Amino acid sequence: MSIYQRGENWYIDFSFKGQRIRESIGPSRKSAEKVIAKRKTEIVENKYLDVRKEPEPIEFHSFAVDYLKSVKPKRKKENYRRTVSLMRQLSKAFDSKNLHKITQKEIEEYQGNRREKVKPATVNREIALLKTMFTKAIEWGKLRENPAKKVKLLEGEIKRVRFLIPSEIQNLLSNCAEHLKPIVTVAVHTGMRKSELLNLKREQVNFEQGFITLTETKNNERRDIPIDETVKATLESMKSNGSYFFADKNGKPFGDVKTGFSMALKRTGIKDFRFHDLRHSFASNLVMAGVELNVVGELLGHKTSVMTKRYSHLSPVYKKRVVSILDSIMNPKESEINMAQNPPQSELVQKGISLMS
Repeated sequence: MSIYQRGENWYIDFSFKGQRIRESIGPSRKSAEKVIAKRKTEIVENKYLDVRKEPEPIEFHSFAVDYLKSVKPKRKKENYRRTVSLMRQLSKAFDSKNLHKITQKEIEEYQGNRREKVKPATVNREIALLKTMFTKAIEWGKLRENPAKKVKLLEGEIKRVRFLIPSEIQNLLSNCAEHLKPIVTVAVHTGMRKSELLNLKREQVNFEQGFITLTETKNNERRDIPIDETVKATLESMKSNGSYFFADKNGKPFGDVKTGFSMALKRTGIKDFRFHDLRHSFASNLVMAGVELNVVGELLGHKTSVMTKRYSHLSPVYKKRVVSILDSIMNPKESEINMAQNPPQSELVQKGISLMS
């Protein structure tokens, strides 16, 4: 049994017959200590279930409002807006229901209905939010059990990988407006996300050591991104206009580049392409140039290899080149020919990076 503080409130946390119990007590640590001592006594005397009170009924809508208030200060604006959007969809189905009356069956029915209308990835995000909400409701003492706990996420989700080869990237750049071209250039040379680019400050770039340092990332972990000569030259050429590299005449960072990017794609004749796909282009071109997947994952800031594996289908060409090195070992006389046709990894990496320069 333990007590802990989260925000202004104290909670107690213990297990009872294989079930984890968490109760919100209030702002007093002493009260939490008294309650947990009482729970110990009740369990020893087999009176715990007799004295437990059912949580007060609360509608999904009311709890959703409280939940959003609690997460807003902890999330970035973009992530919070995404959560609100998901919540709107969930509210259409559960708004008027009491939280404790929502069943696993109802959630699975909702999941099935949504699957017919949207992609599995979208449904999974909605169910994941439900799971998190119910977990928080238990912590706050609003619910006993999580009805979404055993609901399995949908399988068969196809991870989309759309990318441009170097010649297509150059064509796109030639059709970008003046303010957009440096943004796209840095995007395809670093793999940075749009939000990371638009909020890039001059203090984050170390030109001498050749690194961009990101502290506000998607997974909230610092990421140091090496920059090549193209990125260095691009950023150094940017006129000083406040703290941000990509800003308007008043020095304020661009809120978005959606319109300009769409126009550039239209002029280039590129279809079915998003700004985020520039990040895929960065990764894909490195993989095709022979850079190992784990290295690409580190550059992208992936916490696990799962996300990076989506690029694995691009590596057979590289694997073939690596295996062909055996020819130079087994047949020394042909080593010069083979080395010319199959350059070592270091040279491949250099060529892969310079392809986009």
